[in-house]
Amino acid sequence: MAVAVATFLVIGNGSGPAGPRALTSDEANRLAITRFRNYQAGGRAVRITVPGTAGQLVITGSVDYRTKLGYGVVHGTGRDTSSDGLIEWTAETVLVHPMANAPADAPASPPGADWHSRPLQTSGSSLDSSLAIALSLGGDRPDNVELLQQNGAGWVGQDQLGGHQVDVMTGPSAGAKPGTAGTVRYWIGSDGTMYRVQASVASEPQPVVIDFDTQKYVPVQPVPGVTATR
Repeated sequence: MAVAVATFLVIGNGSGPAGPRALTSDEANRLAITRFRNYQAGGRAVRITVPGTAGQLVITGSVDYRTKLGYGVVHGTGRDTSSDGLIEWTAETVLVHPMANAPADAPASPPGADWHSRPLQTSGSSLDSSLAIALSLGGDRPDNVELLQQNGAGWVGQDQLGGHQVDVMTGPSAGAKPGTAGTVRYWIGSDGTMYRVQASVASEPQPVVIDFDTQKYVPVQPVPGVTATR
């Protein structure tokens, strides 16, 4: 699924020399395998911070990159609790389970009732764009190194994230057309592991931020009767 994104130009509390510049061969190879690393892992724990004019939504949960299924708990930050509850999503469907007092972590097994289903919107929703981006961050094969370099992927700087020394690189979103490098920023470790992704969505001035390994990974179980879309 193509998701509209735009360049976001601030790294944050980065360190080391500032870019941008062209990727070295090692950096290009790490960028090419970073989504494949997620697929190899099977799934990753995520924290998705979704921008919004009424305040942020924070989704804490897991994404299964083999079945393309995400699951977690939603909490509003700087806004009311009307959107709080559980959420599970595929590339085509979003299910929400409203909760007046949502727990800090989603239960390992999703409840069997009181879910509301709707199609995942392809535009106009920062939440749905963020969910789609999170699912797109795993692939069953490495990306093409030459295409990444031809499309202008670059090195921006270095950073410390969760105790890891990382390189910050720009690259196209999954399925993006040629010439769209710089639309997403990736925080990548020395072995190609993805630790953060930041992308701007067309519907909001602030970026979506997806952090990995912020909590323990819990295998994703589908809501009864829901089939994931590969």
